[in-house]
Amino acid sequence: MTTFAPTGDFETDDSGYLPALVGLVMETEAVAAAVTAAQVAEVRLLARAGRLAEQEASEQRASVRQHDMVLRSIAAELGGVLRVTDRTVQQRIGEARELVEGFPATLAAWEAGRITRGHARVIVDAGAVVPVDRRPAFEAEAIRLCADDTPNRVRAAVEILAERAAERSFTERHLEANEGRCVRVVPASHGMSSIVATVPTVIADGVLDRLTQQATVIIDARGPGDDDPRTMDQVRTDVFSDLLLTGSPALDPTATGDGDGMLGGIRAQVQVVVPVMALLGSDDGPVDLVGRTPVDAETARCLAANAPSLSRVLTDPIDGTVLAVDRYRPPWPQRRFLRARDQHCRFPGCRRAAIRCEIDHTVDAARGGPTALWNLAHLCQRHHSMKQFTRWRVRQLQRGVLEWTSPTGRVYREDAPAPLVAFAPTASPPGADPAPF
Repeated sequence: MTTFAPTGDFETDDSGYLPALVGLVMETEAVAAAVTAAQVAEVRLLARAGRLAEQEASEQRASVRQHDMVLRSIAAELGGVLRVTDRTVQQRIGEARELVEGFPATLAAWEAGRITRGHARVIVDAGAVVPVDRRPAFEAEAIRLCADDTPNRVRAAVEILAERAAERSFTERHLEANEGRCVRVVPASHGMSSIVATVPTVIADGVLDRLTQQATVIIDARGPGDDDPRTMDQVRTDVFSDLLLTGSPALDPTATGDGDGMLGGIRAQVQVVVPVMALLGSDDGPVDLVGRTPVDAETARCLAANAPSLSRVLTDPIDGTVLAVDRYRPPWPQRRFLRARDQHCRFPGCRRAAIRCEIDHTVDAARGGPTALWNLAHLCQRHHSMKQFTRWRVRQLQRGVLEWTSPTGRVYREDAPAPLVAFAPTASPPGADPAPF
């Protein structure tokens, strides 16, 4: 929910900066509405082009190849007007028909401004596995999820919703897809190539996490006069190559003499939210790999079985709000609670996993803000810096709700995310004592 109210800074600003910014924001809203109308009109037009091609082809007694030529011809005609290739137009015609004919409620919600084009793409991509007779219910719930958040933030929830409506379980399809894992080398220009590895998502996330940790150690070890100009991406790539060719990074600034350095001991981290029924094997639905995409339940159970420790999360059975956290070994209780409550960066729209964020004092410690749960929240480095060095302001309300105020006075409410699991509490018989927790 977004509201607008001028702030004190707005009233006393003599530079004209904030009034100009307010004007830009209002113009952006108007342009966005016009763009949405144009985009929806284009989608409907492309879908009509696809139906025209189908109708024309159906009236000809010809092969499938010749039928396809009709569509290619129409795509080439439109491509000349749009100044894009006929192959691109043909792909867009297919996507348009899928949206118009397969997901009409999603198109209507986009046209009405309830969701954006990005949301529609998320719903259509995820909904491909949903049988046609189940799509209306899927669309209704997916649109509700998308209405108040950004596409990247709701993607995992929509994908999990679709997977639960699919005819085959996510685990079954993951096991089948896992048979196709491979590594490919794709030649590029200027003597370069891309190494592409198709692996389970949780493995890919762990690989990137370990490369990032190792690259950070190398960059942090640079001293005065160090002329190493490599960026984070370049160092990650060099470490990746060294690991594959030699088994350990050739450049390890923490190594001493013939002794091993710290890089070889760094292990990947992944943050997975697993419903208890999935751990018990009673639910084979997908689970959430925070900051990425869903992973299959069997992988989650394997991770849990080999994890050195687990966090048990007690949630409100109605709205899913985190009430308490516990685990076998109890170090850093506040961090455990905040990681379970926040799951990711708490700036609106950001989904960077909490394990890769910083814990910020909502009221700065330098100004007397206590290190208390009601004054702490996860922010990624980018948004932590925005809070410190721009006119964005935040205050924390009850139950972990953050209220962000933009420089123009717009207010964005950021609720603590509920775990991606459905709760169905069983009602007690009349007169019965409540069951103990």
